[in-house]
Amino acid sequence: QVRPMESGGGLVQPGGSLRLSCAASGFNLDYYAVGWFRQAPGKGREGVSCIRSSDGSTYYADSVKGRFTISRDSAENTVFLQMNSLKPEDTAVYYCAVDPKFRTVQAMCAVTAVESVDMWGQGTLVTVSS
Repeated sequence: QVRPMESGGGLVQPGGSLRLSCAASGFNLDYYAVGWFRQAPGKGREGVSCIRSSDGSTYYADSVKGRFTISRDSAENTVFLQMNSLKPEDTAVYYCAVDPKFRTVQAMCAVTAVESVDMWGQGTLVTVSS
């Protein structure tokens, strides 16, 4: 099954930075809405940031505004999530989601049900701890 692949997770101290990557093989991310979601232990999956290549629109959850930046590289067919000033509450498994049907980034990032998105990556763990 074709699916996006995340990388870049790891252990970082509070205040540190990480960059996550969502790479696609076999399909062009420029034709899809792409989102980063996260799921902490015992909690539901939440939209962190989403991007649509067709109009360049982006969305950020209030909890990450000013700290996280989503971007894309068409040549690499990859979407990145730069995470700065990380906090312990950012600890979670981060998933890349890809779907062509969402007309707005707000709609995509509002998704809470896994079945509402066409493709999910396998997830990458981010742990923020001293």
